[in-house]
This record gives sequence, structure tokens and C-alpha cells, in this order.
Amino acid sequence: MPFREINSKMVEATVIPGQRLFSQRGAMLAYRGDVTFTPNITGGQGGLMSMIGRRVAGEATPLMTVEGNGTVMFGHGGHHIQVIALTGDTLYVEADRLLAFDGTLEQGTMFMGSQGGVMGMVRGQVTGQGLFTTTLKGHGSVAVMAHGGVIELPITPGRPVHVDPQAYVAHHGDVRNKLSTALGWRDMVGRGSGEAFQLELSGSGAVYVQASEEKL
Repeated sequence: MPFREINSKMVEATVIPGQRLFSQRGAMLAYRGDVTFTPNITGGQGGLMSMIGRRVAGEATPLMTVEGNGTVMFGHGGHHIQVIALTGDTLYVEADRLLAFDGTLEQGTMFMGSQGGVMGMVRGQVTGQGLFTTTLKGHGSVAVMAHGGVIELPITPGRPVHVDPQAYVAHHGDVRNKLSTALGWRDMVGRGSGEAFQLELSGSGAVYVQASEEKL
């Protein structure tokens, strides 16, 4: 894992020759050693088609390619940072929440409507996020941003997890998501905009939930 958590809002990444990292532009705070930062125009490990897909999807958060030999400290906007280790599975996360990630991970885009049909598309409207979400697949680490810290909730077969859509950050594993309505749910226990929606995630994996309903 190239990322070391310095505190809740800063991580340090180890960069070694022959390997690369990708980071959100403007996320570098300081670095030591011989490290270069280059604007990325090829869409990361996913290549040109991945880049085109994200631009069509509105998921084209500018990235920097980080290479060389040294250490780099990352942070952005004072947001809390969570490091997620992937062991061959896929992480689904909004592009603007990505702080930095291993260059070995394959980057792509998924149409949210393909998970949950029409309700999946509704989720994009309710959360204020796009209908598409960024995917990162393989073995490596990802540093994501959130408001107020993040908790990881396991998702196991037969025990779905219900999340306020505004508090959703990311999920990974073999997980299905759908948006369900619950009359009075937000008025009674939610703290959102008054829309009575829950994001239901089922299957096997984990979901990351932030301790806030603020957008980045």
C-alpha cells in the first residue's frame, strides 16, 4: 500500500521508479525526492476509451500523473480522507471524491442506471451526482475524500444496508444498489432535503458512509 495516513485529512504516498500514481489536480501539499507531476490526458490505466467514456459521462475530474522516486503528501479542501485497499475487486466512487490512487488500477465508468434500472438513475438526481460513476478495479489502494469522516459498513448476503443517499461515498464488492422510497423516513430519521428515499445495497461487499450530508 503506497499510502500512509498522516492524520484524518492528509496522506503520504511512496513513489518508486517504474510505478505511477494518479491524483486529483491541486491535491499535492508537499513532496520529497525526485518526483514529477504531469497533467493526465489519457484517462489513467483505462486508456483513451476510458477517458472518452468519462467525458461523455461528465466524470472527467482532472488528474495528475505522479512519477519518480520520493514521497508526496496529499490533501484537498480540508476534507477527511479514507484509504481503501482493493484486492482484485471493483470500487464504485464519484470522480470528484478521488484524491489519489495506484496507477496499477484499471479505471472506467459505469452507468448507474445499470444497477437498479430507473431507480438507479433517480439516485443520481437525488444525490446531485451524475448518472455515471467512476470504477477502479484491481489490486491497489485508493484515497477518497468525504465530509466528517467515513465508516465502512459490511454488506452480507441476506442483510442489505440502507443508506441516506446524501451520505453515500462509495462501495465495492458484488453489490447491487437500488433506490427505495419510505414514507416519512427522512422526516423521522433522515437529515436530508425531505425526499423520502433510501439507498439499499445488497449482496457481498462494503459501503462507505460519511458523517455528513454535505457535497464536496
